[in-house]
Amino acid sequence: MTTPYEVLHEPGRHPIKSWTRGVSFDDNSKRQLRNIAAMPFIHKWIAVMPDVHLGKGATIGSVIPTIGAVIPAAVGVDLGCGMIAAKTSLSANQLPDSLEALRSRIETLVPHGLQRTVRGGRDKGSWGEPPEDVLNAWAALSGRFDRLCEKHPFLKNTNNLTQLGTLGTGNHFIEICLDENDAVWIMLHSGSRGVGNRIGSHFIEQAKLDMERWFIHMPDRDLAYIPEGSAHFQDYIDAVAWAQDFARINRETMMARAVRALRDVLAIPFETYIEAVNCHHNYIRREQHYGENVWVTRKGAVSARLGEMGIIPGSMGAKSFIVKGLGNAESFCSCSHGAGRVMSRTEAKKRVSLAEHIEATAGVECRKDSEVIDETPSAYKPIDQVMAAQADLVEIVHTLKQVVCVKG
Repeated sequence: MTTPYEVLHEPGRHPIKSWTRGVSFDDNSKRQLRNIAAMPFIHKWIAVMPDVHLGKGATIGSVIPTIGAVIPAAVGVDLGCGMIAAKTSLSANQLPDSLEALRSRIETLVPHGLQRTVRGGRDKGSWGEPPEDVLNAWAALSGRFDRLCEKHPFLKNTNNLTQLGTLGTGNHFIEICLDENDAVWIMLHSGSRGVGNRIGSHFIEQAKLDMERWFIHMPDRDLAYIPEGSAHFQDYIDAVAWAQDFARINRETMMARAVRALRDVLAIPFETYIEAVNCHHNYIRREQHYGENVWVTRKGAVSARLGEMGIIPGSMGAKSFIVKGLGNAESFCSCSHGAGRVMSRTEAKKRVSLAEHIEATAGVECRKDSEVIDETPSAYKPIDQVMAAQADLVEIVHTLKQVVCVKG
């Protein structure tokens, strides 16, 4: 019987099971995964999702179960990055013919991008004076943050409160979408912003220093790990857990503001959160698999336990999916976190013209300038192929098509 995945297995390394049939799986990503598979504390095998592509230290689109150690670079620096989606009671025919005002209102209510007006001036993608709703959201994070700062004083000078409820740059977005029945959804993608980046970067460097101190040779310095029971292990777990909570609350805060934007522009009553999903796709969590309690690092992957809801977005001109997990044990109950890049950002800007980008995003109210070409649809794998490759991991519950896309 043919398995839905392919296996890479070399002597002295753990197996690599990849759900990549029908999608591209480049040699650089395979090489990077082989390095991870050589680590002695991998549990069983590494699971590779169909959106797999090269990352820093660890491959994006990978699920890495470990016993007795964690790899900070595998978790990354956008700690807790993920998605949130909410279905409303609105239908497509209740949206205005022109969606420009709606995009503008979202952009007004949610700081996005990275823009400094003068040297040393305020980043327009952050808050100058955080508004009341952001201060209220911060209250759930502040006590633990203060305790983190006592151990790690450098965190006091990070962008923390000032970036709660803000979108960021790169592939982060806020979208208004229509499902297969023309119901209106709000969906967005973001993480733990500057403070999460600083936490991740700090512990990646700390792990590298420990490897040097202990004379441990690594196949890749970015795979430096923190052993369970060592001096920095619990500090790392506590800091990452806080950053993941920041990311979840960050998305919730932006979602409330996106709902407000929709109310402001439409000026008609409607209900929200008829269906809702909020899931991480860059994170670490303690789980049980094959009779062992293990640390599962999902680097660009979503938890897909039996019946668990998740979100798999396409590019800014393609479809996205609300899915339900099938609880596939061999994937460690996981699925992809998106379409996955086939071009680097630099390559996309060289190869894709502005005219091609405009054509690819026809029908979507979004930025159509040269600064977002690195996020153009052709820079990503075809989402239908990605979904076909993981048919045994999730079932599709809703198919969404965006009509508004806000990017930083």
